Amino acid sequence: MRAVLFLLFFFLQTDYQEEGLKALEAKQYPAAIAAFERAIAADAKDYGAHFHLGLAQSMAGNAAAAIKAYKETLALKPGLYEAELNLGVVLIDAKQTAEAVAVLRAAVEKKPGEFRPNYYFGEALLAANQFAEAEPVFRKAVEIDANSVPAKAGLGRTLARQGKLNDAEPLLRQAGDADGLLELASYYEKAKDFTSAIAIYRAAPQTPAIIERLGNLLIESGKAEDAIPALEAAVKQSPTPANRYALATAYLRAKRTDRATAMMEQALAAEPNNTELRLAYAGLLRDQKNFASAAKQFWQVTQHRADSREGWNGLATMLLSLENYPQAVAAFDRIVALGDPNPGIYFLRALAYDKTKTYEAAMADYEKFLSLSQNKYPDEEFKARQRIKVIKKELSRR
Repeated sequence: MRAVLFLLFFFLQTDYQEEGLKALEAKQYPAAIAAFERAIAADAKDYGAHFHLGLAQSMAGNAAAAIKAYKETLALKPGLYEAELNLGVVLIDAKQTAEAVAVLRAAVEKKPGEFRPNYYFGEALLAANQFAEAEPVFRKAVEIDANSVPAKAGLGRTLARQGKLNDAEPLLRQAGDADGLLELASYYEKAKDFTSAIAIYRAAPQTPAIIERLGNLLIESGKAEDAIPALEAAVKQSPTPANRYALATAYLRAKRTDRATAMMEQALAAEPNNTELRLAYAGLLRDQKNFASAAKQFWQVTQHRADSREGWNGLATMLLSLENYPQAVAAFDRIVALGDPNPGIYFLRALAYDKTKTYEAAMADYEKFLSLSQNKYPDEEFKARQRIKVIKKELSRR
């Protein structure tokens, strides 16, 4: 239960209610529920019995039954402040935020200078994603009770979700709201304020997930060397393929190529059918100009996922680099068959045809490339025009 709810004191009309209140004090909630139900059976219009039944049900964790009892209380006694407040709290816990907002708004209107209705109204608005309206309500709660940690946390989260990140951080730190600070760090990331996000992650409990996020952010910030210790720790605690890939990336950015390759191989050994991981490994091998090994990895990607445009692209370009022109043409054919190829594919296939002196096909692809490129690739367009001239002369001799 998120808070101690209001207890309504008034003249006890039945012994059942007295019995129920004693059971509540003793935290004997089933006994309290039974006693208040007997009181209601004796007098169905006794709004106090309905109210206390709602309280007992809420304490017992029976949200639906508590909501029903509080609504029956308000039907008998419309506008009863204590019932509105308690009902609002239970509705928040039950994630019925629209109803919670309405009933707590009514409670605040009755007692605008009280902390509890303002705080819970703010919580309801926050849960309903009404951040702009929640902000002044939480500010009022903090004004009433400047020492309230939950109110400061609520205000901090409300500010963070409105993008007021620098205003939110001191409040969340004062409240010691660890989850709120991690949420704030994610907003800093989206705002590309990696320095602030990194500071929060460094101060947070170093779980594998946080260590991994910290390492990735350090890489994105161009601090690969700083990322390596964090990611090595992440791999040690949780040697997932994702953590190994992140560490391999850090090694690569720090120009520790041998370690990057070894780490990627470990990641693939643990998850050999992970095509995204294999594509990354193939790209690493390609960047090292290890074209034969890269081609094997790209080929395996296409075997696991026949529609992988990236896999076929990588395979085709590696085969072209290895001067294996017939197989390169076959790979380029698969890319074209997948539909809507990049204009450059026709240029590269034309090169492969050209190398095997398949001039008619080469000229057709050069011309196709020129019709699609539209001055986007000036260097390649110049080469294509020159080769078309040469091919036409060659064909005219035949």
